[in-house]
Amino acid sequence: MLKILIVEDEKPISDLIVMNLTRAGYKCTALYDGESAADMLETNNFDLILLDIMLPKINGYELMEYIRPMNIPVIFITAKASLDDRIKGLTSGAEDYLVKPFEIVELLARINIVLRRYNKTESILTFKDITVDTENHIVKKGDTAVSLTPKEFELLVVFIRNKNITLFRDRLYELVWPELIYSDELSETRTLDLHIQRLRKKLDLKNDLKTIYNAGYRLTE
Repeated sequence: MLKILIVEDEKPISDLIVMNLTRAGYKCTALYDGESAADMLETNNFDLILLDIMLPKINGYELMEYIRPMNIPVIFITAKASLDDRIKGLTSGAEDYLVKPFEIVELLARINIVLRRYNKTESILTFKDITVDTENHIVKKGDTAVSLTPKEFELLVVFIRNKNITLFRDRLYELVWPELIYSDELSETRTLDLHIQRLRKKLDLKNDLKTIYNAGYRLTE
């Protein structure tokens, strides 16, 4: 299980991040000031750090100087939204910079991108009796191999990596069919709905892959 350190002094935001990342299969540690984070990093290893900038005791930029030699990827999560702040955050060594408020699904997508960049993503994903080997593109339900098209496979991986989170239709198109986002076909296509139907049928997900009215879909565990 991949380990993520969350350094965020606003507890409601920290709790929300921890809850959703835990549901997504990550092991989370939450701290609320930079000094505690520095102490924690002396004796513990993490695969990723989510770091606020405006922290008590030691701010995010100062902590970043301490983290940089450890080669742990960092995503800044902050209310500082100006271009200068973004540039300063990225040039300080962070892999990404996310401005509050943000959608959890966007945070998860950015986490996946950064972890892939560092070759830290888990290659085997599971949901109930479904196993997905992302390296070899193999899907099994129990001991039986299930044949999926490339887009069905991509869509399944997105749902498992974001299980228990509502994924809006536009976001699913961005992740799986980015070529349609700026196309005139997007408003008319039923591609997503058809792929959802096939996943439900092939993997017996009728009761798990739920339609969220006027929003999108959610894979519920």
